[in-house]
Amino acid sequence: MSHRRERYTSDMTDQQWELLKPLLPLERLGPGRPLELDMRAVVDAIFYLVRTGCQWDDLPRSYPNHNSVYYHFSKWKTDGTWRAINHTLRQHERQRQGRSADPSAIIIDSQSAKTTEVGGERGYDAGKKVKGRKRHIGVDTLGNLLEVVVHAANVQDRDGAMLLLYKLPETVRAHIQKIWADGGYAGQLVDWVRENLAMILEIVEKAPDQKGFQLLPRRWVVERTFAWLGRYRRLSKDYEQDPASSESVVYIASIHTFMRRLAT
Repeated sequence: MSHRRERYTSDMTDQQWELLKPLLPLERLGPGRPLELDMRAVVDAIFYLVRTGCQWDDLPRSYPNHNSVYYHFSKWKTDGTWRAINHTLRQHERQRQGRSADPSAIIIDSQSAKTTEVGGERGYDAGKKVKGRKRHIGVDTLGNLLEVVVHAANVQDRDGAMLLLYKLPETVRAHIQKIWADGGYAGQLVDWVRENLAMILEIVEKAPDQKGFQLLPRRWVVERTFAWLGRYRRLSKDYEQDPASSESVVYIASIHTFMRRLAT
């Protein structure tokens, strides 16, 4: 089936589709799914939803049926496709910038997001006064997303960081020597990281006499990544039923950002 004529700003260029297509398990479509389905349009629809924040059943009619689009979003969430694509494109982006494929240092941070009436796991972050979930991310020193973990907002940053660091692929963890984080991660986590991961966790604190806003060394990198992700309206709140879907939306926003850098 030829690609439709209607175009949206979130749609892939031909070059971007050629970059992404080999990374998708297109040969393993589920039983009964029509092979004539325009898979490029399916992926474009997912990017459109994440970029604009619309509901599944509000996808423009020029895209495939929203049930077919959601089927592939969910399937690639379950089999780890979104996470794997982000991992591969992140390596490509680092190499494009003259770096090794995997970093030796990362920055971690969390962001609390309100949830909606869809339900699912949630909690109350007393510090941020937010009822919902936390997105814990790890980025390299360029701000590229390495990993994300989404959990209830009442989970302490220390415990969320442990989940995040354990989730990093072993091939990535093997290269990491240093982690930067803010004062919310101070305390027992510093010793835990040293004893269990053989890494150094350095806490980047504000100066005692600091007044007003100042960029903190290393910390601004992960804050900039959250700003990049914030361009995707599906992340303005946590609209997903389960944390795994929330993580997939973060991966998809990151993938879309990588593709715009790697292919025009």
